[in-house]
Amino acid sequence: MFGTNGTAVRAELRDMNGIPGGLRTDQQPPMAIPLGHFVLALGFLVVGVVGGTAMAVGTLPGYSSLAHLHVLLVGWIAVTIMGAMTQFVPVWSGVTIHSKRLAIAQLWLVTVGLAAFAAALLAGVLEWLPVGGALLLAGIWLFVYNVGRTLARARPFDFTERHFAVALASFALVAPLGALLAVDFTTPVFDSLAVTRFGVHLSHATLALFGALLATVVGALFQLAKMFTQAEPDRYSERLLTLEQLCVPAGIVALVLGRGLALEALARVGAVAFLLGLAAFVIVIVRLLAGATVERSPMLARYWVVAAALAAWIALTAPTWWAEPTAYQSLFGHPDARQLLLFGVFGFVVIGSLYHIVPFIIWIEHYSDRLGFEQVPMIDDLYDDRLERADFWITLVGFGGLSAAPLIELPAAAVTASSVLATLGVGLFVANMLLTIHRHGPEGIAGVLASALESSDDPASTGGSEPDVDVSPDQ
Repeated sequence: MFGTNGTAVRAELRDMNGIPGGLRTDQQPPMAIPLGHFVLALGFLVVGVVGGTAMAVGTLPGYSSLAHLHVLLVGWIAVTIMGAMTQFVPVWSGVTIHSKRLAIAQLWLVTVGLAAFAAALLAGVLEWLPVGGALLLAGIWLFVYNVGRTLARARPFDFTERHFAVALASFALVAPLGALLAVDFTTPVFDSLAVTRFGVHLSHATLALFGALLATVVGALFQLAKMFTQAEPDRYSERLLTLEQLCVPAGIVALVLGRGLALEALARVGAVAFLLGLAAFVIVIVRLLAGATVERSPMLARYWVVAAALAAWIALTAPTWWAEPTAYQSLFGHPDARQLLLFGVFGFVVIGSLYHIVPFIIWIEHYSDRLGFEQVPMIDDLYDDRLERADFWITLVGFGGLSAAPLIELPAAAVTASSVLATLGVGLFVANMLLTIHRHGPEGIAGVLASALESSDDPASTGGSEPDVDVSPDQ
């Protein structure tokens, strides 16, 4: 691969392309597996944005709000997380993915299952919901098993791996609860049980939002913020991280149980612990971002938005959860802070991270073995930086308007304009990512999706997907 110049080339790779010491890129699965997740997740994002715009100007049939929420949270955010974990648990932890076949199967089961689930909701054909729910359950459990088996070999866990373990446990519980709720639309499930549909619904949503999605975001954001700021937490930040690791998992458990069993006192304790841990984490991220020793990047710009949105969400949610931790209207936190969580935290962290993850995967696959022999582009050269800056500012203005609208009662015209800007910004991001894959990925987007249908676990079939780019911490 790199021959006698390997050490020098690896050092150049680390310095010029932002690959930090300690990452084992030789352990990653074939490029098409995570990229297939990201391409399909972007497709769900487009469907979700178009659906949201349609709902804003008119009325969609059936249970359109529920379908829209699942398309965005499961189709965009969760599928992206599945692809990212499949890629970066091996990279971060230095272990090989347990099974490439299962990684491919999980993607298509979740994709088909979500499409069937959303279609049944929109068509009002509720008897078909269990079919989509069963496929979703199978796909998510395959993901949990595959990444869980991979992660188990990385012990002892670090901060990121511990949060990924919490997230995987939450995914494992979310899926069957969702399947039961799907069945209960037409066949009573909870009549003979000690829990109610309402309680299970609250537990399911709480586990999904804060256990599966937000725990992943916290674990990944800490690692990525260190990478892109080239800063390290000091002793004060380390104490805050210890507090976060104590409070957030325990808070999630108490909040889920309190909501599911209608125990308001338990839910309140869980809410306080969870928010306290998150507040400590926000302080750590802000300190890392403020101590950055590098210039502006797409990741850092968006992580500032994530930190600000999460801080605002915590401030708004704290009094709401203290007063009514088990109320339906406080499911997402403060009733008017939903955009801050869904768009400001989940949306911006995924968009910011994909601006590095997608080019990183393509670069390792397509250009890394040429480094030292010919001139190759850097990772940040693979996407269009003009589109990136445009999508950042347009999306930020649109997001700001949508977040402020319910809090300060903006006029309808301003809300509509904000929605249009947010849609345009997201569209520019999707176009930038797809153009990056089209221009630099082998055989483009169609090739990625076609390759993601292959199921061989034979190492020989991965070809050049495992370049010799092992950068150890002491090099």
